[in-house]
Amino acid sequence: MRCIRICLCGMLFAMVAGTAFGQGSQTTSQVRFSGTTSMIQGGLSNSAAGGEFIKEGPEVDSKFTKPQITGDMSPARISAAHVPSPAGSSFASGAFFGFPGMTHKDQHDAPTGVEHGGNFQLEPPDQGLAVGSGYVVEAVNNAVAVYDTSGHLLATEATSALFGIGANYITDASGNEIVSYGPDPTDPRVYYDADTGRFFVTELVFATDPETGDDSGTTALYIAVSQSSDPTGSWNVFNLDVTNDGDAAYGSCPCFGDQPLIGADNYGFYINTNAFSLETFTFRGAQLYAISKQALVSGTPPGVSAVRFHNLIQAEGPAYSMQPATVPPGGAFETANGGTEYFVSALDFYGTVDNRVTVWALTNTSTLGDATPDLHLTNKVINTQTYGQPPNAQQQDGPTPLLYALWNAYRTYRNHLELVASNDDRMQQVVFADGKLWTALDTSVQMRGTGPVRAGIAYFILSPSLSGSATEPVVNATVAKQGYVAINSPSQNSVLYPSIGVNSNGQGVMCFSVVGQDYYPSAAYVPIDATNGAGSIVIAGPGTKPDDGFSGYAPYGYRVGRWGDYSAAVADETGSIWIANEYVSDAARTTYANWATFIT
Repeated sequence: MRCIRICLCGMLFAMVAGTAFGQGSQTTSQVRFSGTTSMIQGGLSNSAAGGEFIKEGPEVDSKFTKPQITGDMSPARISAAHVPSPAGSSFASGAFFGFPGMTHKDQHDAPTGVEHGGNFQLEPPDQGLAVGSGYVVEAVNNAVAVYDTSGHLLATEATSALFGIGANYITDASGNEIVSYGPDPTDPRVYYDADTGRFFVTELVFATDPETGDDSGTTALYIAVSQSSDPTGSWNVFNLDVTNDGDAAYGSCPCFGDQPLIGADNYGFYINTNAFSLETFTFRGAQLYAISKQALVSGTPPGVSAVRFHNLIQAEGPAYSMQPATVPPGGAFETANGGTEYFVSALDFYGTVDNRVTVWALTNTSTLGDATPDLHLTNKVINTQTYGQPPNAQQQDGPTPLLYALWNAYRTYRNHLELVASNDDRMQQVVFADGKLWTALDTSVQMRGTGPVRAGIAYFILSPSLSGSATEPVVNATVAKQGYVAINSPSQNSVLYPSIGVNSNGQGVMCFSVVGQDYYPSAAYVPIDATNGAGSIVIAGPGTKPDDGFSGYAPYGYRVGRWGDYSAAVADETGSIWIANEYVSDAARTTYANWATFIT
């Protein structure tokens, strides 16, 4: 989903399901070379804010008999019918190394490379992470930071500077805005490719009218690729215009490619988007782009192109959020059928419950370096455990200076502690490791079939198989292991936004945020493997305050606080697993938000 910004509030986009309408199509698009940028060296600055007051609690439907509601006025509840009923996860202590990552203030203050240029105040952060060659690269919506593996900050800058597209807004020397809005990047992803020793950073960029801040009708996917294994150096930047990429069966464009999902095999770099109309914000179909990895790494065009697959269906509905797989350092790429990239997507078309996922295979990827690539995409729907749209999460009360300031200024709004958004049940990350596909998603859960419905996690470890040929592939998969992570307590406590990092030996860690009536938003994880499934919950970054961001309050037009749309988990060359999650810490905040990130 697109972020919310305090300068120009963005929309919250919901996908509208369509009907099946035939097999996929492919076209070829030109990827433009945008230029070269360099990482800005230096640290991050902070300042403090404070204050609190006594608040009302949210209205609670104690019997939980209401049908699903939006949560605009009270905690969102869903019907308990068919909701998963796991036993619940235990808690344990763990030994780990960790350090605070970027905060909302760090994101806002990140250098733009433009005199008097600034970053929007954004929610949520949308956590990206890549680790390799002794570096840790973290991205949030409008900023990227580089650390060494001891947690020392080496460089930071706005993603707009990394992509060379200018600042989000410009001020004069006194800090007064003289140009309202610039290009609007959102939904960052980061990937380290051990095969080539390069880092990749992607974002969707909205071009905006500098006078009004309105979307100009042009959108593009930006791809920055480090010129070496040192991410503090120079980067090559490419962009792919996606303004006209949508499926006519759902309506016309201009469109934008929402929440780009990325992955790679030994031949290609892959991006999947959900196309939406810029005018009506309605769904225009999943769009899949395949690009030669070597063409991006070599840097200078001509000849970089993207093969686009569209008009894609799965089961009885349209494809959406087809998450490409990544392979950990030292892991084996899928070389069968001329080179194969796997994808996994969910099938809950109507925001209720489902018990299926789709495994996709893109074959003959070894031809991506040819003048006319010959790629073939196929899928298989497999039966799994049940999962469904989760409710939003309650949180523990505590200091909320922004809420106090709004109550003091307006006195017309109820002073409720905000809910925390739990996301829908889309795939956000897939790893192909030890011959298996590892993935997880948010789900509704009702502990042991009683009590309130809350947000939990469903994970899937799938064993894919291929037959046929490179040009006539057949893909299948079986469930090797599946299960749930959830908190069983009388209070409303939830786990949100999972990601799984797995090394080449099949040892994994799944990270997520913990939030509830007993927990301030915290960063947490469980160990996971294909034999035992998920282990006990370990709190890595304990939260110290409630989420107190502008997106959760009525004066800004919202009721539910936006949390990160996704977390991040990756393996490095040693087999260690690195994870990054959103939490709320004691770090200095801005007036408008207090989210922070923790790297473990």
